[in-house]
Amino acid sequence: MTVSPIRNLVIVGGGTAGWMMAAAAGRFLDDGQRRITLIESEEIGTVGVGEATIPPILGFNALLGIDEGEFLRATRGSFKLGIEFVGWRTGNDRYFHPFGTHGRDIQGLNFHQLWLKLRERDGIGPIDAYSAAAVAAAAGRFGGPVSDVRSPLHGLSYAYHFDASLYAAFLRRRAEEDGVARIEGKIGTVERDTETGNVRTLVLQDGHRIDGDFFIDCSGFRSLLLGDALGVGYTDWSHWLPCDRAIAVPTERATTVPSFTRATARSAGWQWRIPLQHRTGNGHVYASRFLSDEDAEAELFANLETPPLAEPRRLRFTAGVRQRLWDHNVVALGLAGGFLEPLESTSIHLVQQGISKLFALFPDSRITPVERDEYNRLMGDAYTSIRDFIILHYHATERHDSPFWRHVRTMELPDSLSRKLALFREKGRIFRYDDELFAIPSWVAVMIGQGVVPTGYDPVVDALDSDKLAAAVRQMRTATHQAVAALPTHDAVLDRIASER
Repeated sequence: MTVSPIRNLVIVGGGTAGWMMAAAAGRFLDDGQRRITLIESEEIGTVGVGEATIPPILGFNALLGIDEGEFLRATRGSFKLGIEFVGWRTGNDRYFHPFGTHGRDIQGLNFHQLWLKLRERDGIGPIDAYSAAAVAAAAGRFGGPVSDVRSPLHGLSYAYHFDASLYAAFLRRRAEEDGVARIEGKIGTVERDTETGNVRTLVLQDGHRIDGDFFIDCSGFRSLLLGDALGVGYTDWSHWLPCDRAIAVPTERATTVPSFTRATARSAGWQWRIPLQHRTGNGHVYASRFLSDEDAEAELFANLETPPLAEPRRLRFTAGVRQRLWDHNVVALGLAGGFLEPLESTSIHLVQQGISKLFALFPDSRITPVERDEYNRLMGDAYTSIRDFIILHYHATERHDSPFWRHVRTMELPDSLSRKLALFREKGRIFRYDDELFAIPSWVAVMIGQGVVPTGYDPVVDALDSDKLAAAVRQMRTATHQAVAALPTHDAVLDRIASER
């Protein structure tokens, strides 16, 4: 059977999602015969608040052959070792979700199980003390992971903060160098094939017609193709994630640039702080049913650490995801497919994940249901697992000082999260399913940070000699602090990169 390949790939919308797709497609899908086109309008703004990322972005940049120093200079970026959460448990607390691992596993037992048994002993201390990322972030130091498995830095991981608009511009240059054609214009109408229902032609407002075999919808919340043209519905998760508004404002650069994002709980949501080389990104994510826009803005501005550089930008959203992210010959990426608030910096990752899964299942002209269904299953699971992780931050709290916190504290949970919580509360057990994003150390950090402390631990730990185990764990703590003390400061690393032209 002769089957024709996809010859015309059309990306609708630029921004971070569109240019991530374009850069990846230009590098991996351009076979010399396939035409890759991106349509965007300079008149249509992008959200551009997704300035914090998680470690998988290193893999995406590496696949594109991006030099880290060049990337950080172009995007005015900084390094990120994790997220500090302030006030999420009681209103007067703080904890750190570090990237990478805690300590080292012993005889196949997860480190946190060893820590749970020993945590009351002298010299053991908090679980953060065994994370190189957490210790380095607190000390204002930075370094990458090392290959020596004996080193505490072997388990360290990191990501980036960057200016999302500069990242999109950086990727645009690379994509156009790889042959991606950009067309300026707004889409007026979408024409579909009367027999298959597939999208066939986009008609721009100036009358320009663009034919395609396969379309990537990166049109943001408008979801012009998947939502409007194909009518794919939206699954609303706001009953679990009630925040539906955000206000973003840049402020002057801090004196020193922290190597972590900060998320501070507020009366009806939370405030982010994202440090870049040239400025600090700030925003307030809140639930409009519990807080007015005016009060939300006042709360944000009352808690800024440096003077604002621009007028605030407002964003409205509904947490959730499209019922299908691939329908007919259209795949939605980014906000066109769904939105889970930026609490754990997963928006850009979900774009990356969508691109990766699409390339693994990239169709020919037949666009078979089996490929489409598998993509939708995989991406649906990705959204659901991240949804549960974000819900955990809200629900596992002792706060009852406002209607918002009383609501999220007492709301009914998805069964998938209820099971995870029950298993962890019993003996600290966590199981990952398929290729869900957050690994065991992340769940441990947030569970314990939010006050979910198991009543027991894995009884297999009792097979180890307790005194020898305690001595080994104390040595891990000492080694971690010694290794971090030898690292340069985060500011020194950024200064060195900035000087390397």
